[in-house]
Amino acid sequence: MDMLSRVSDSLYWMSRYLERAEHTARVLEVHLGLQLESFSAASQEHWQRMITSLGLEPPEGLSDNDLVQWVCFDPSNRLSIVSSIAFARDNARQVREHTSSEMWEQINMLFHHVRSNALQEDWEAEPVDFLRSVRDGAHLFQGITDSTMSHGQGWQFIQLGRFIERASATSLLLDEHFKHFQPAGAATIDFQEHSEWIGLLKSLTAFEAYCKVYTADLKPERVAEFLLLSDEFPHSIRFAVDQIDTVMKALPESIRSVGNRPARLAGKLRATLSYTQMDEIPTGGMHDFLENVQRQCTQIHNAVHQVYIEYPIDAALEA
Repeated sequence: MDMLSRVSDSLYWMSRYLERAEHTARVLEVHLGLQLESFSAASQEHWQRMITSLGLEPPEGLSDNDLVQWVCFDPSNRLSIVSSIAFARDNARQVREHTSSEMWEQINMLFHHVRSNALQEDWEAEPVDFLRSVRDGAHLFQGITDSTMSHGQGWQFIQLGRFIERASATSLLLDEHFKHFQPAGAATIDFQEHSEWIGLLKSLTAFEAYCKVYTADLKPERVAEFLLLSDEFPHSIRFAVDQIDTVMKALPESIRSVGNRPARLAGKLRATLSYTQMDEIPTGGMHDFLENVQRQCTQIHNAVHQVYIEYPIDAALEA
């Protein structure tokens, strides 16, 4: 029997919200490290780029400390770390009978951990420790999920939520970076720009993986190629899209036969990334390419919701 649309929806959003919280924590952690290494005059530019890369629009006039608080804890910010984890927990609570007890224990523990930090007035004394705890807590939840939950339809929707969120968030992060630092151009880059490219790699947990493929010789065009088109690195856009397409093909035939639009869209995006070479993306054309990736991810999300979430309700009403 196919999984109820309500359950699929909750598992999908539980995974998306947790992936979002982990991504935000990781990017903010790397940014704080870059701020310590860079000149104070560049600090405001760094903050603005980070905020934009996360798709956030904070209130005006916030100090650096207030901005970090807003990104991490403010309940009025629906994309804050605490809000994302709270939404993930709410969705997990609605489908406890479809997940393992270990999964619930971990996400509940993570929720109470971040909420307790939000109530501490002196939390900003060690913000990196807090951000690492969020990152590690999300990774632990993913590992527990893979180890304790049957890899059936519910698990597939968890994978789908994780990798649609990852592809969208990564493409937005790369787009914002490439607006300021083109992947091709001068033969050498200065120290400040070199730090920015290392920061981009670390923001996607990619620095060591990149060095194993290209050695420590950092070249912007190679960084762009690795984060866009690697079929082996888990945080590349192509890897995420490959996983989305794999999920579509793994869903039971009975629900895939309802409509093939999500599968067609995923297959189309996978083909684009599989056959694209970096030299085929014109200089200055990275924004259009990444914007197209974001648009297609949104189309896949909308199609998934229409076909797998809304459709069973409509069908039931017509029966």
